[in-house]
Amino acid sequence: MFTKEININVKDTTLEGNLTIPANPKGLVIFSHGSGSSRFSPRNNFVANILQTKEIATLLFDLLTEREDSIYQNRFDINKLTKRLIETTQWAYHQNGILKLPIGYFGASTGAASALRAAAFFGNSISAVVSRGGRPDLALDQLNEVKAPTLLIVGGLDTEVIWLNQKAYEQLECQKKMEIVPGASHLFEEPGKLESVADLAAEWFDKWFKKTKEDVSR
Repeated sequence: MFTKEININVKDTTLEGNLTIPANPKGLVIFSHGSGSSRFSPRNNFVANILQTKEIATLLFDLLTEREDSIYQNRFDINKLTKRLIETTQWAYHQNGILKLPIGYFGASTGAASALRAAAFFGNSISAVVSRGGRPDLALDQLNEVKAPTLLIVGGLDTEVIWLNQKAYEQLECQKKMEIVPGASHLFEEPGKLESVADLAAEWFDKWFKKTKEDVSR
């Protein structure tokens, strides 16, 4: 396994990221973090570390530059964040070592909306999407275009977000599942709850990455 800091050249700037590739990766998960967060998000890095132990490559990157992030409105500009995620995915498709891997998205909080919109853009090219405490309702107008199997994970104590996820779940027409983690709040800070998120995500990605590879080999 190796980890390296990378620069991702998109149309209007350069974004920084951390790419980790196990020896025999099953696929690549690109993380789309929530507002005010970054590639250093402790929760996303925790999940990424679990995925890496399951032989899944991970890419955590900053959707905004430091200067852009200082402008509060940018953090909630879902169109801009989606565009950055799409461009980063296109960058990944051309990198040695990952260019043939199935790709999935892990979106947290508002990052789930950009993950689902990007998945709608790429159609069947994205193998799976996982949302953690996400706001998929912010992508309602495009949810019916998502082809990638989608897992929505919500904390059992996060009542408002449960309702928003149920609303989004009804709009999804792809393979889908919703998991409510009992006793967990929005950030899954309670003991063992983030581990549950990571395990659910790893199982979901593993299942659909295998399915992608089976379909390609036929």
